[in-house]
Amino acid sequence: MREVRWERMFIDELEEAFARCPVVYFAYGLCEPHGPQNAVGLDALKAYNVACRAACEHGGIVAPPDFWHVHEIAGYANWAHHSIGNVERSWLTSMPPWQHFKNVCYHVRTADALGFHAAIFFTGHYGPNWMDLITVLELLQPHVGTKLYGLPGMEANEPGFDGDNARGDHAGKVETSLLWALEPDCVDVSRMPAAGTPGKHWAMGANAYQSSRRIGERMVADEARYLGAKATELLAAYDRDKPKHASLTFGEVERLWDTLIAPKVKDFKSMQAFGQKEPLPADSVWQKNQAVPERFAGK
Repeated sequence: MREVRWERMFIDELEEAFARCPVVYFAYGLCEPHGPQNAVGLDALKAYNVACRAACEHGGIVAPPDFWHVHEIAGYANWAHHSIGNVERSWLTSMPPWQHFKNVCYHVRTADALGFHAAIFFTGHYGPNWMDLITVLELLQPHVGTKLYGLPGMEANEPGFDGDNARGDHAGKVETSLLWALEPDCVDVSRMPAAGTPGKHWAMGANAYQSSRRIGERMVADEARYLGAKATELLAAYDRDKPKHASLTFGEVERLWDTLIAPKVKDFKSMQAFGQKEPLPADSVWQKNQAVPERFAGK
């Protein structure tokens, strides 16, 4: 396979790849517990590897993966309390929504400044953050020429796991199978506790015992095909509209963030108490990051 990973390509290779297919993929995730059987980088590893497969098969360039993402706040903190527990070290590479999505703004700026016709923003980390990603891209689209599209991995995972409609989970049969197919050295099902063993088991999905590398390989193929088809749609839209690239400066990105996006952060889905089972107890280690800066708190 030809090289598609931006950070590993030479200038002439990048130019040739751009000329063939001016599409760039941005892959997002983070390090967080995904059961004892999966490496903690599962989210970004699966998104990055699927994007690379799509670029190899359909054209395009894959930007360096972003392993820092939304967690430890609002509904994410509540989920962590109930699924991970009061641990000494969570091994999370997390940041608040207002920082992650500001970073995304700069990724959009880079795609537009380089003249990419299309950019796909693909997150392997779930919860409602992907809805906020779409919101940010919709707000930025009128200000750049590059055609933008954001999605979570589960959107591309059609028709889901063998025989059912489960397109996404957390460290269950879907994610474990996907990582097993993409990065087999990062999955060790022998680390799972015996079925029926009580406990949180580092947020392991209850159906992880049904994981299959073979089915994971089929899902990877489905996702890569979906991304390739989406890239083709975006390129056609670009050719039809013939937009002008803004090549935003850093200062212009900051202005767009301050005036267009920051005022809406308080309403982002990832800032809400989604899936709230009960209020976090005062002694929970996940309580400490619930104080939000005033400008993002809706006060």
